[in-house]
Amino acid sequence: MRRPDSLPAQQDRTPSTRFPAPVDATLREAGWQPGRWNIRQAEEWADTLRAHTSPAGHRHAVFPAAVEAWAEFGTLHITTTTPGRQIAPSPLRIDPLRGLHLARTLNDLGRALETEVAPLGEEGNGRAVLAIDTEGRVYSIDHTGDWYLGSDIDRALTTLITGTQPTRLTHTG
Repeated sequence: MRRPDSLPAQQDRTPSTRFPAPVDATLREAGWQPGRWNIRQAEEWADTLRAHTSPAGHRHAVFPAAVEAWAEFGTLHITTTTPGRQIAPSPLRIDPLRGLHLARTLNDLGRALETEVAPLGEEGNGRAVLAIDTEGRVYSIDHTGDWYLGSDIDRALTTLITGTQPTRLTHTG
């Protein structure tokens, strides 16, 4: 699979935040704030994922980029009522257990991308699973394909909240 190298230009950030102002406001409405860090919950999710084995023997990868994203954004249910830039934003939930039974799917994506991939949450009330790789890049997997959301959790959240069209991953070779 070929991963896009860049994301469309982001909106200007306010001087006091790392997110564009509308994204920052949406995240704060959902309960996020700078410095939010629930490592206990992230570790519980990591333990649950490590302990799970699919009927075919597939296991989840757990690594620092995933645990850090879970610790900062875990349990957030993010919604927005503003129209999207290119597509309608859908609600998202940061909870890796939403992908608990998708170990094989995530392993397959990781193999195609030559990395490991862990569950991050879901978007569209279960219509797509969100995943993160060892470098912190974020993806969405739905019935239409695999999508690249951003090079890190901040860019991915900005893509999702602003309704920016993600880039479809394509097979090469």
